[in-house]
Amino acid sequence: MICVWYAAMGVGWLRLNKAQNWMADYVDDLGFELETALAWFPHVVEEPYVLVKVDAEHVAAWSGALGVAVRRCYLSDELILVRAGDLGAEPKDIIAAALPDPGSTMSGDFGEILVFFYQASRELPQAVFGPRKWRLKQDRTKPAPHSDVVQFVLPHWPTPSGDDALLCSEVKTKATNGTFKPIKEAIKDSEKDRISRLAKTLVWLREKALLQDIDGVDIAMLERFIRATDHPAALRRFRAIAVISSNIIDQQLGDAPTEIPDDYTVVVISVPELKATYESVFEAARQAVPVVAEET
Repeated sequence: MICVWYAAMGVGWLRLNKAQNWMADYVDDLGFELETALAWFPHVVEEPYVLVKVDAEHVAAWSGALGVAVRRCYLSDELILVRAGDLGAEPKDIIAAALPDPGSTMSGDFGEILVFFYQASRELPQAVFGPRKWRLKQDRTKPAPHSDVVQFVLPHWPTPSGDDALLCSEVKTKATNGTFKPIKEAIKDSEKDRISRLAKTLVWLREKALLQDIDGVDIAMLERFIRATDHPAALRRFRAIAVISSNIIDQQLGDAPTEIPDDYTVVVISVPELKATYESVFEAARQAVPVVAEET
């Protein structure tokens, strides 16, 4: 009986300590400070939709600033080093086995990762927790399943509170000319999140967390929103986000709403030379081999 009590106390302490460490170490998790990302995403229009215009100077620095962070969205340093040691494989080969090839999946993944950083930076100084869904892919050549970007704002964690919020975004990316309408499609598919897809995503993430460490969140965080009625009411913020190359954005803005939507926000992020940008960032990610720390 006493042993069971001490074991339970130990598990509880470990869970609390892990959550506190996440909050303290959040900046280090993906390899850069979110305060840096905040300057990347200036709002030039706030209503009836949000228009974000990233400038060319910031974009020029992204391959250097984001290479490690983007690679870590797919693979942790530890996993690469362990697998390389176990298999005698080159770390670059392990990285290549996880990253998407150039094309629509790479474009879509980049848009989602950019939104992951955008939303987290907008919540500063609060820490935002979110699963690295790109680590959970069954096939690197296809998008990650379910809702695109899901993040949790938990200011008093591990205690649930009425200040908690769940962020859920549908993301569409358009880097080249063509008939695809990213704003219209993001708005249409965002409705799926609000109706049922978000709930299914949370359950899917919980199932994954039972089988492996999904990083960024744990089961207790997921349960806080899955069993929402057992906790203080939390805000749910839905966004329909289109990430569009700046050279084609003008012909796309006609699909943006002319009135503020009731239950979601439309965000349009303009990125100069989007195709060249995401390809250079992913090339930097391919080269982002973790360094083995020297023993002292």
